[in-house]
Amino acid sequence: MKKIGFTTSIPVEIVFAAGMIPVDLNNVFITAKSPERNIEQAENAGFPRNTCAWIKGIYSGVINCEDIDTIIGVVEGDCSNTKALLEVLELKGIKSIPFSYPGTDTAEKLKLEIKRLCEYFNVNLDECSKVKVELDKIREKLAYLDELTWKHNKATGFENHLWQVSSSDFNGDYTVFSKDITDLIDKIEARDENKSKLRLGYIGVPPIYTDLYDFVEEKGARIVYNEVQRQFTMADSIGIRDLVEVYSNFTYPYSLNGRLNDIKKQIEIRNIDAVIHYTQSFCFRGIEDIVIRKELGVPTLTLEGDKPGNVDARTRLRIEAFIEMLK
Repeated sequence: MKKIGFTTSIPVEIVFAAGMIPVDLNNVFITAKSPERNIEQAENAGFPRNTCAWIKGIYSGVINCEDIDTIIGVVEGDCSNTKALLEVLELKGIKSIPFSYPGTDTAEKLKLEIKRLCEYFNVNLDECSKVKVELDKIREKLAYLDELTWKHNKATGFENHLWQVSSSDFNGDYTVFSKDITDLIDKIEARDENKSKLRLGYIGVPPIYTDLYDFVEEKGARIVYNEVQRQFTMADSIGIRDLVEVYSNFTYPYSLNGRLNDIKKQIEIRNIDAVIHYTQSFCFRGIEDIVIRKELGVPTLTLEGDKPGNVDARTRLRIEAFIEMLK
């Protein structure tokens, strides 16, 4: 089956309904054998050094992927560099399909965007809704995995992160994904409860660090909430068949106020003591930290990551000091 890459979460039901394989290019980059080389490759191709590592990693990921010749690029509601990325990739022969999450008149304009994407892939909304029903069965499992993290204290913060972030494309095969997460849940249910008392939330884009969750747990705290990763699961829209409503409920691409309302609600439900706000170097979302720190009402540690790899020594010290302060 043909693979379709995409730059951030899109209505994946459309791609599956077309009989194709969706591929989240962020996951291709970060799980590459050497993500650092992907960044070097992009810089050698002319990408400025002060461009977000994810954009550079996605570029190289697509160039190095022999079986992806078409991508869906989210040009409104996500990274402001994506439009230029699509133009560069088109020079390399990659077909680009722009998709937008409109900032105003959301439902009306989003409906047009979804309709246009359906027309490109020659599917209709009824076919997409049937896929949505199947994906919702998996999203219910993801929601339960989330509960195993914050309510039953058995799943780790990393497991919570990994499986929720992977739901952007269900690893390309939702049938296999469903079986794998069922097996994982069986193992997690058999564990003893984690008695760690200090409960942290993680907000912002998924981390480029590979060992953040392990380090936090090593220092005696637990991450029991992953904001954007949870949004990728569309768990708040389980049972809703209208794709426009589903992707209107998706907070990540819209206003910061919508995200803050969701974050505050989850902090209360999950009894979270403090929050780690992750920002990516050179991303406009770093500016939002000013508002987030003022509005959240719980201690907040802001981390800024740049390149993939383990948490650097300076950031480790800051995390350790933050956790000690909370104790």
